Amino acid sequence: MKSSSYLKIAVLAMPLMLTSCFLHKKSVKEETPQPLTVEQQQQKDFVERVQDNVTTARFITSKVKFSVEVGAQKLTLTGNLKMKRDDVIRLQLMAFGFVEAGRIEMTKDYVLIMDRINKQYLKAPWMQVDFLRNSGLDFSSMQALFWNELFKPNPVIIGKKPAASDTTAIYTTLESGDDMIIQLNEGKMDYSWLVGNKDAAIKMANIQYKDRFNPENSAQLNWDYDKFEMFSGKKYPTKHAIALTTAKKEVKLGMTLNYLGNDTEWETRTEVSNKYREVTVDEILRRFMSL
Repeated sequence: MKSSSYLKIAVLAMPLMLTSCFLHKKSVKEETPQPLTVEQQQQKDFVERVQDNVTTARFITSKVKFSVEVGAQKLTLTGNLKMKRDDVIRLQLMAFGFVEAGRIEMTKDYVLIMDRINKQYLKAPWMQVDFLRNSGLDFSSMQALFWNELFKPNPVIIGKKPAASDTTAIYTTLESGDDMIIQLNEGKMDYSWLVGNKDAAIKMANIQYKDRFNPENSAQLNWDYDKFEMFSGKKYPTKHAIALTTAKKEVKLGMTLNYLGNDTEWETRTEVSNKYREVTVDEILRRFMSL
């Protein structure tokens, strides 16, 4: 297969992952806080320990080795990951180690996917893209996954300790040997995190959407974390293994981070040249599904 075809797979693999998570937003009604039971307080304390592990760095930058599997097709690419907390997540895919072939940029306001090989792009607000609006996926939940954090499906990222009256921050915690399982259930959504009992580090995040009336709509996203290194005084995973399973497709994306840093000297927004042709979500998805 030509390298350009492989690069197309890489550029399109992330959009499929984004389209199929089926994360669900659900408003939380305001209720009068009730006193916590002993068990709830223990759960809350453990969740706060997990939150305390979150890196305080405002920027995370790194060289990245990507591996992508879509069915029988596999490829390996290099690239860059650049993130600024509460602002932007950017993945750059490189060809031959020095030519940028694709770019995925996520901000609070929009999702940008650029195919530099074919000079085309998609840029749209999260809630104006049908599959994102219907699934409830947003920047906060994606940031939590990239930054190795817990998150709420309402969605509000839990980067800070919740207030004492915030009972929505209470998760179900189960002991499983040397690990703890943190669970949260919202309607058709099941969220779970595998967390070290001693170090309170998130080792895995699992998100499942179950539709018993139409099983073909069900989906599962599994995000494994490994190879933790000290970064800005906290442990941060340098190996991410992401697997998305739907009734029709399975996509696997591996990211190995090298040379972690906190470089601030980069533009946080991408300007799209008028030489690029804007395409629709359907066009990108049709191209992916026809591979």
